[in-house]
Amino acid sequence: MAGHSKWAQIKRKKAVTDQKRGQMFTRLIRELTVASRQGGGNPEFNPRLRLAVDTAKNSNMPQENIDRAIRRGTGELEGVTYEEVSYEGYGPGGVALFIEATTDNQKRTVADVRHLLDKNGGNLGTNGSVAWQFDRKGQIYIDAARHDEEAVLEAALEQGAEDVAESGGEFIVTTGPAELHRIREGLAHAGVEISQAEIRMIPQSGVAVSGREAERLVRLLDALDDNDDVQKVSSNAEIDEAALAGVA
Repeated sequence: MAGHSKWAQIKRKKAVTDQKRGQMFTRLIRELTVASRQGGGNPEFNPRLRLAVDTAKNSNMPQENIDRAIRRGTGELEGVTYEEVSYEGYGPGGVALFIEATTDNQKRTVADVRHLLDKNGGNLGTNGSVAWQFDRKGQIYIDAARHDEEAVLEAALEQGAEDVAESGGEFIVTTGPAELHRIREGLAHAGVEISQAEIRMIPQSGVAVSGREAERLVRLLDALDDNDDVQKVSSNAEIDEAALAGVA
């Protein structure tokens, strides 16, 4: 878990500094569209949309892009209709993978995901084959260099957070999915600066991966991350540090 968390942190930080910025905006737009279609276009009454809007703003997405995506979701503007799908499978070393995607063509997306898994030493499984190994949780990321650990821990536990851990220069506050926004707001009111918040699939236990298998797994995770339809990839891998060196 820790290894994959570090991989996810590296990818998340790179997304705002290099060519993946456009891809990140595409994912955010899809999330804004789906969230507003499912729960309405008012963030005050739609927690998922509120989180998507906050994430988009933190990523410096222009307000007009945010508004346009929301209007497409509510039907005020014409646009592509996206569906949420998830895929389960295994990567090198027997690592469990839970892949979340948003697509306008399910046949294309499942074919792409299957191809990437097959090409990089993995395989696509059936629904339910790995989901039982994960719990859906909220995670809040805080820059460890800007805040005292004890202060963050105290504020998070006071708000009802489940856990606080440090990884890769960040404090990661774990919450129940329904409590994510409330705890995020509570931390902000307590003066804690939030880098990002999201709902993720968190593994119940980890699988250590090293050497060639770790390198193949990182290539697979990168390939999935590069697919426009894929929104998030969760795994139970504890990846060897050396395999991550080329990602940073």
